[in-house]
Amino acid sequence: MSKEMEWDARFNIGVASIDKAHRKLFSIVRKLIALSKDEKNGPWACAEGIKYFKSYAIEHFTDEEIYMQSIGYKGYQVHKHLHDDMRFKTLPALEKDLTESNYSQESIHHFLGICLGWLTAHIIIEDRAIAGLITNKWKEDHTGEDMSILENALSATIREIFRLSTEIVSEHYSGENFGHSMVVRLTYVTTDHKQVQVFIALEESLVLRSVSSMLNMPLNKMDNLVLAAGKELSIRIAEQVGLHCQLSWQYQLENSHFMTQEQFKQAFYAGAFDYSLLFNTGCGYFAFVVDV
Repeated sequence: MSKEMEWDARFNIGVASIDKAHRKLFSIVRKLIALSKDEKNGPWACAEGIKYFKSYAIEHFTDEEIYMQSIGYKGYQVHKHLHDDMRFKTLPALEKDLTESNYSQESIHHFLGICLGWLTAHIIIEDRAIAGLITNKWKEDHTGEDMSILENALSATIREIFRLSTEIVSEHYSGENFGHSMVVRLTYVTTDHKQVQVFIALEESLVLRSVSSMLNMPLNKMDNLVLAAGKELSIRIAEQVGLHCQLSWQYQLENSHFMTQEQFKQAFYAGAFDYSLLFNTGCGYFAFVVDV
């Protein structure tokens, strides 16, 4: 069986035009992965291929939105926000990285990895909900003032702790893999005894840079020392965000522990979240997810 014919049936939602578009998007990614391995011509071929991927993906989003409206899908507004995140934030941020690196193989693989992860998570979690195969996972679409307050608090915290500026990549992050990451789950108890979960995922390059800076010595391995420091940084991030949002007095940290990337992904497949943000710091990606 050729690669063009290979298809995992779990990605089917039962709407022919949408399933066809999804197969096409995965096919484009596979071709770009193959092109990227050509060190001589690969970068320039990938540059054209990435433009085509973006164009086709945006066209597909529009078609899918028209279909959702035609069936009166109740989750349309949130789903459109997810598409808009990819259209106007994620893809431009990734394209900026590609341009600045002159389409290096590393940046191409980073682009493809995030797009592949996004497609997989989006189809399984969001698109299958259109057809009623699963329940829509978003509790509420927190756009507007509440989201701006949280985004500003996180940006300020990253500047304070990492001395880095941030760029919002997604306001509806769905757990897709954005590279080798350290994931920490923090469990808080509120003053009225409710439990709140905070998930923080830091790309390893960001953790290593931060701990190296603390020690004033280069580190290139995620050993126990770096992991311990990274977990403490995660706790401080959540604490500072609480201070910025004037909520810290309401929460008491109950426990903290590491998660594998697979466990993190499964948490998204199984759960529903109130806030889920993805940032680019220029030195690595950072996700902040809250389940109240």
